[in-house]
Amino acid sequence: MIEALKSDEVVRKVGGRFKLAVLVQKRMVDVAFGAPLLVDAAGKTIMEAIIDEVLDDKISLDMSSGLVEVSAEGEMAESETAEDE
Repeated sequence: MIEALKSDEVVRKVGGRFKLAVLVQKRMVDVAFGAPLLVDAAGKTIMEAIIDEVLDDKISLDMSSGLVEVSAEGEMAESETAEDE
């Protein structure tokens, strides 16, 4: 079992268990389609790396537009800028 999930810290960071589940699922889809992990994943499963991303404030849920989206600090903004050029 992932040790970080034994405490409520990761749940509180996201705002609840259901929001955490949505965030992890959406991030797993992003990674499956080629998005890079934002933490060092050496010796970790993808799930463990995603939980580390949450704990390190690298990803969060963006619900301001009415849609639930994963927003990554720095990395996503840089890649979107590169696509626009």
